[in-house]
Amino acid sequence: MKIEQLYTKCLAQGAYYIESEGEAAIIDPLRETQPYLDLAKANGTKIKYIFETHFHADFVSGHVDLASKTGASIIYGPTAKTGYAIHEAKDNEVFTIGKISITVLHTPGHTPESSTYLLKNEQGKEIAIFSGDTLFIGDVGRPDLAIKNTLTVKDLAGMLFDSLRNKIMPLPDEVIVYPAHGAGSACGKSMSKETFDSLGNQKKTNYALRADMTKEEFIDEVTNGLSKAPQYFAKNAMMNKSGYGNIDGIMQKGLSPLSPDEFEKLISENDILVLDTRKPQVFKDAFIPQSINIGIDGGFAPWVGTVIEDINQKILIVAEKGREKEVLTRLSRVGYDNTIGYLDGGFKAWQMADKPIENIESISAEELLNRLNNNGVVLDVRKLAEYNTEHVEGAQLFSLDHIIGNLDQIDDKTEYFVHCKSGYRSMIAASILNAKGFHNFAEIKGGFMAIQKTDIPRTAFVCPNSEK
Repeated sequence: MKIEQLYTKCLAQGAYYIESEGEAAIIDPLRETQPYLDLAKANGTKIKYIFETHFHADFVSGHVDLASKTGASIIYGPTAKTGYAIHEAKDNEVFTIGKISITVLHTPGHTPESSTYLLKNEQGKEIAIFSGDTLFIGDVGRPDLAIKNTLTVKDLAGMLFDSLRNKIMPLPDEVIVYPAHGAGSACGKSMSKETFDSLGNQKKTNYALRADMTKEEFIDEVTNGLSKAPQYFAKNAMMNKSGYGNIDGIMQKGLSPLSPDEFEKLISENDILVLDTRKPQVFKDAFIPQSINIGIDGGFAPWVGTVIEDINQKILIVAEKGREKEVLTRLSRVGYDNTIGYLDGGFKAWQMADKPIENIESISAEELLNRLNNNGVVLDVRKLAEYNTEHVEGAQLFSLDHIIGNLDQIDDKTEYFVHCKSGYRSMIAASILNAKGFHNFAEIKGGFMAIQKTDIPRTAFVCPNSEK
C-alpha cells in the first residue's frame, strides 16, 4: 500500500494518490491530469477510481478529464448530482483497490454531499481518512460555500457537528487525517500549516472537536467571523458540478505565441484583459497600457479569481519567457479558460517593437513620510484583520479582496498612497486603479513592513467593548 500527498502551495490544496497491487485511486485531483498519469505509469498501476470529497469551490478539479483519459469511475458521496457520469455512492459503501479498501462516510455540513473516505489496509484496520473540507488540521470547513440550496448556513453547521461527532470522532486515535487544504485556503478560518495529523491529536487540539462542546456552541464558533467568500468560488463549484472544457484544448489555445503587432491588434479589436504576470517591481517600471499585474510568484490563482470578475473573460498573457505554460496551468486551476495567446518574446519584444508603455509611481516609505504632510490619503489594501492589528493613522481600509466593487470610493482629486504587507497585493491594486483610469496615486515599495521601519504614526483597532 502506498499513500502520496500531492500538495500545491498556491492553492494550499492536497490531492492524494493511493495504490495497492497494481490499482490506484486519486482523491481530489487538480485540473492538470499529467501528474497523476505520470505517477500511475511510474508505479505500474491503473487508476481505477477518482474520489471527490465534495463540489470544490476554490479550484476546478481534474476529475472529468482524468476519467476520460483513464476510464476510471468518478465517485461522489450521497446527494451529489452532476452534469456528467458519476457513481453516486451510498453511505458506508466500500470500494476495493488491490488488497485495500475505501469506505464512504457521508459527512454533510461543509456542503450537503461532502463525504470522508476511510482507508483500511488488507487486514481491515483503519489507517487514514481523506476528510476533504469536513475536517482540517486545526479547523473545520466553513458551512457557507454550498451551491444554492434550501439549507441555511446554521443548518449546515449543525449537520457538520453531527458528522464530526457521529462519523469521524469515534474512529481510532491513530487514524491519520489527510485534509483537502491547509493554511492559506479561504475554505476555513484558522487552518494549521501542517498538512496531516493523527485524529487523536486533533481531538486534543482542534477547537471544533472539543468533547464538551454543545451543538449550539459549535454552530456559533463555526459561523462567527466568516469573511466573504471570493467571487469565483460559486463559479468554480458550478463547473465542478456541471462539467467543463477539455484541459488539453484550453492549453493549446492559450499557448498561441503572438507577435507584438498581433498582440496589439487583438487588444484593439476585442474586449481583452492583458494579464501581466511579471514581478511587481519589474512591472511598475514599464507595462502595456491598462495591463493588470498579478505576479506568478505569489498567490497567483486565488488573486486572479478574486479580482477578475468574469470567469469567461478573454485574456492575453505577458509572462517571463519559458513560464507561459505555468501561467496557463494555474489559470485553469481556477477556471479561467479563455486565454487566447501570449506575447511571444515577453515584454522585451513589446519594447523592441517601440509599442506604447505606461508606468506606476512607486515611492519608498521614507518618501511617504515626507509626502503625507500634503494631505494625501493612505490606502491600505490588506485584509481587515491585518488592518485591525496595526495600520497607519488615518489610513483608509481598501481591501484587495473587495476592490472591484468599491472603486466608487476613490476620489480622482485626492492623492493616494497604496500599500499592502510587502508589495505584492498593492501592485495588483495599483494596476487595477491605473487600468480604470485613476492616476492620482503612488505605490509604497516594501509595503507595511517598510512603513514599520519609519516614524510614520501607526495605531491599532481597539474594540470599544474590550477591557482596559
